[in-house]
Amino acid sequence: MNMTRLLAAFLAVFAVLLTGHAAEATPRERIGFGWLTTNDIGGDFHDRWQTGSLTTSRVWGPGWSGRLPQGFGEVLELRLGGRIVSPQNLTNPAPGDRPFAGVLSVGLHTHFARGPMDFAVGVDVNVTGPQTGLDDFQRNLHDILGGRDISGRVRRNQVSNDVNPELVMEAGRSFDMGGNAEFRPFVEGRWGFETLARVGFDLTIGQRGRDGLLVRDTVTGQRYVAVQGVEAPGASFVFGADVAYVDSSQLLNRDRGFQLTDARTRVRGGVNWQGKGGRTIFYGLTWLGEEFEAQKESQLVGSLRLRLRF
Repeated sequence: MNMTRLLAAFLAVFAVLLTGHAAEATPRERIGFGWLTTNDIGGDFHDRWQTGSLTTSRVWGPGWSGRLPQGFGEVLELRLGGRIVSPQNLTNPAPGDRPFAGVLSVGLHTHFARGPMDFAVGVDVNVTGPQTGLDDFQRNLHDILGGRDISGRVRRNQVSNDVNPELVMEAGRSFDMGGNAEFRPFVEGRWGFETLARVGFDLTIGQRGRDGLLVRDTVTGQRYVAVQGVEAPGASFVFGADVAYVDSSQLLNRDRGFQLTDARTRVRGGVNWQGKGGRTIFYGLTWLGEEFEAQKESQLVGSLRLRLRF
């Protein structure tokens, strides 16, 4: 059985597991939408490595009561994303720097609770290579906005055409710290496109996401609101950090001679402002540690989300 057939079979089984429970439950409706865009220009003003991404989430469920249901498959999230990683120099990269890669992804996830714990389980399908068209998108964007051109050498050496599934699981528990502060340690595992184990925490001070559903961004670990909770005007702040042991990555394949770092570290913070009528603006910064031994330094990226109503 080739990878495509294996992937199709895996997704079919997962979909049956999700929809099987839903057939016995209340019919679903769309209960939320969220997105987050991240770019290196919004952090340390460079254009390198984890250079840009966009993730969107559409969520369906049997209404929203302010808490996750106990049932696996009751709340479903369709996640779509695009991501570009690149060497530090798009024209003449240094020996050993990472190859350019465009990644398009689609995933199906379910969110549920068991006692005081909350869980997110899902499968993403990641498409890479020139077939994504993201190398052309990057070139055209630089033609319009300015920036280095992608050389023919970089395009020829980019991560090749492929399709890779990825199983994602996260478990966390929130603790009320008083004073409108919430502390949430979590663990995460990924198998497939990237295989890793991660442990970390999130700290929220204010109303952001209270009684809503927050979804974690793959690149930064920033959590963005996918289902709106209590609408309380004002500012709130988020902080977080995590560290991961990475066993393998299709973006840094050992067959190309890449040696992964012993630990992949992220530290993040952000501020969310919410006005009357549900208008929100979120901006966050994330420090990303080195991902491979030849990477010369860490980087800082910025993330943005707007929710405007007129």
